[in-house]
Amino acid sequence: MKKLFLILLSTFLFTACFTQSNAQQQKTLPEVSATTVGISQDRLARIDILLTNAIQDNKIPGAVALIARHGKIVYYKAFGMANNKSEESLKLDYIFRIASQSKAITSTAVMMLWEEGKFSLDEPISKYIPEFGTPQLLESFNEADSSYTTKPADKQITIRNLLTHTSGIGYGQIDGDAQFRKIYAKAGIVDLFTTENVKIADNIKKLASLPLHHNPGEKFTYSEGLDVLGYFIEVVSGMPFDVFLKTRIFDPLGMNDTQFYLPETKYNRLVTVQTKENDKWVKYPVTFYDTDYPKTGAKQFFSGGAGLTSTAKDYAAFLQMYLNQGELNGIRLLSRTTVETILTNQIPYISNDIPAVHGLAFGLVDTKKHDLGGSGSEGTFEWGGYFNTQYFADPKEGILGILLKQTQKVNDDTGGKFRLLVNAAIAD
Repeated sequence: MKKLFLILLSTFLFTACFTQSNAQQQKTLPEVSATTVGISQDRLARIDILLTNAIQDNKIPGAVALIARHGKIVYYKAFGMANNKSEESLKLDYIFRIASQSKAITSTAVMMLWEEGKFSLDEPISKYIPEFGTPQLLESFNEADSSYTTKPADKQITIRNLLTHTSGIGYGQIDGDAQFRKIYAKAGIVDLFTTENVKIADNIKKLASLPLHHNPGEKFTYSEGLDVLGYFIEVVSGMPFDVFLKTRIFDPLGMNDTQFYLPETKYNRLVTVQTKENDKWVKYPVTFYDTDYPKTGAKQFFSGGAGLTSTAKDYAAFLQMYLNQGELNGIRLLSRTTVETILTNQIPYISNDIPAVHGLAFGLVDTKKHDLGGSGSEGTFEWGGYFNTQYFADPKEGILGILLKQTQKVNDDTGGKFRLLVNAAIAD
């Protein structure tokens, strides 16, 4: 009798845990009718037309689009093909290289550690990565051999500078300044992705010795600052960067398809990066990186600024956590007060002379951008990725939109139009 009781009790506990776990999963962004959350179904149909026409007109090979409002999905569709060679249809759970959409996730990890009192945002990064202790400015450059001279910067790079792209660090191969592209290339800096056996610690220590574009806090220069912070997270947390993200962000939020590199079981879901040759879609060739990096090579370089892969549903969970002021399904990653700080324009507190609007994790819509139309409410947070992905989330309207594609070197206006149509579908 006692044995039977224990078996029944074990069965009950297992069933209860499974039911609770399943219910928890079901709560994450359930799909509902658009009208139940104040969205016009008829107006959402315009997005079908936009993306179908873009594929027919050969502007994009395919896309996955997701829209949610008040924590509920009202639009989630896949269009076109995932692979030019097989012409395989794109599916909702297919995995995309999200590139610079990684930045907000890395920034979130930084701010989680900040909440724990590990550091101050205005401390110099050199306190944690000593190689940044003597920042230098570019003084002269020799085109013949890419040699250069430097002079001391007038201040140290802070953690806030790195989060807001005001550190003066450049971005190598995609830098707007040809001199810095050559300096970074000569030094062997990994900018974005690599299949080589490179560790972020080694790359960042090498980067620390190179000159800055300008004094820290002087200008907004899009940079590898979030790669620096990926290594910083390792130093402060004592955990490998990829492990920290998985255990502290991805697992708690149920982002089971977000990672730097793919296990073999997910290879078939990775969307091919495509470009056009003679008006036909072809796989983008190997350039200074190999687009197959998520599933080939050493899989050792964890780029905080550009390295992650994900799905539309996973990234929606991350954005919804912010719309929920730091919490999702009862799991809190950030306090409400920290989210408010992250979503506040930091640039005026660094310099009044920098024409940029950026918080501690995202670009932000200010009054001017809102007033010009099509971008959402003031306070909307936004960004995109190198392989033609875009997202935005509007706290005032409680709405988020994600549009994922995988292209390079093509003209594509679907991102801006998608966002306009999402906002125009609000009907309450």
